[in-house]
Amino acid sequence: MSTALPRSAPQIAHRLLPVLLLLLLIAFFPSPALSVNVTELLAAHPDLSAFSRLLVATSVADDLSRRSSLTLLAVPNSVLLRAASSPPSSASAGDLNLRAASSPYDLADVLRYHVLLQYLSLDDLREIPPEGKLFTTLYQTTGRAPSNLGDVNLTRAAGGAVTVRAPVPFSPSNASILGFVAALPYNISVFTVDALIIPYGFDLAASENRPPMGLNISRVLVDGRDFNVAASMLEASGVAGELEDDERGAGITVFVPTDEAFAELPRTERLQSLPADRKAVVLRFHVLHSYYPLGSLESIVNPVQPTLATEDTGAGRFTLNITRVNGSVAIDTGIVQASITRTVFDQNPVAVFAVSRVLLPREIFAGGGAEATVVGAPPPELVRAFSPEGVPRGDGSVPESSPAGSAEESRSGGKEAAAAGGGILLLCCIGILHLLLV
Repeated sequence: MSTALPRSAPQIAHRLLPVLLLLLLIAFFPSPALSVNVTELLAAHPDLSAFSRLLVATSVADDLSRRSSLTLLAVPNSVLLRAASSPPSSASAGDLNLRAASSPYDLADVLRYHVLLQYLSLDDLREIPPEGKLFTTLYQTTGRAPSNLGDVNLTRAAGGAVTVRAPVPFSPSNASILGFVAALPYNISVFTVDALIIPYGFDLAASENRPPMGLNISRVLVDGRDFNVAASMLEASGVAGELEDDERGAGITVFVPTDEAFAELPRTERLQSLPADRKAVVLRFHVLHSYYPLGSLESIVNPVQPTLATEDTGAGRFTLNITRVNGSVAIDTGIVQASITRTVFDQNPVAVFAVSRVLLPREIFAGGGAEATVVGAPPPELVRAFSPEGVPRGDGSVPESSPAGSAEESRSGGKEAAAAGGGILLLCCIGILHLLLV
């Protein structure tokens, strides 16, 4: 019986070297996330040009660009033309009068209802059971769809035809899949349908009665849920009316704290006890005087952004520092760092985002709450408040010897820590290789 000879250390190292190199590549060069360029994919299909323009105009295309697996049910130009020209009295159940749905409340969500959040191939459609299967749509993720009514039910007939309808018995809105258009496996697939698919419960008559311009911010917040405190404060202060006027210009981007964020405010940060004029300044501090969809915020060039409060108090004051941290959009006020948790509303020229914390301006709260001066040059005590001993933490406490630190310092520290971790990994790999070779 022969006995296998033990391999020498150089032989073992030679076999392990490719593995070590692969580990290094994974550690230092993570694979990029896939993204979807829907308009580029649809550009090769002129009969879908109107649908593509609607995706861009409503900013739904930006939503899709941040997803890596979806199925788009595109509506041909001829179907859209029929829907746009049908008067409300003669519109069929499968058509949506686009003039009535020109309100930003409706049109973007109708388009989101045509986006299934998983990749489906032709073979996948053939495997759909006759009783049907539920698929989540982009509309369901907005939080505006009650229960699972943001899903669609796909059913397959005996002859192979696939029908898309709302997940309710005897759905008044349905469409048939006409055919396959294009695909980037397993990223995006595009099929055409013979009608617009309307989410269950949409009141088209109410849409017709809405004014063609002007957005009721309070209504958006109530519909979005969890924003009762912000809605009441905006109404009581009159800032809601200001926003509805400003949206007609360059547009607005509103960061709205949730009710939970207001409840978590430390007692030292007495927002509710501020005088009415200062409270209005804090609310304006949550608004950018430009329209930024989420994709634009994620790639913003100038992180320091003026707010509506800046316009009232002078350049350089009441600004927000907006950056991308750990895959999400971070908003730093100098004493508070919040993150965007979801999109509440996005229809050019208005974007409304939920944020995890109340954005407290340092011009008011860094000096110890409501005693700080809002307008004019900062007083000496406010200047002293920016010293390392005076900057409060997010929980209201004050560090003894070191500042809470700016977002920029935190980010640079994170980069240094990441670089140090990478260096340690490299040294470990070299050490293992050295031991094997010795």
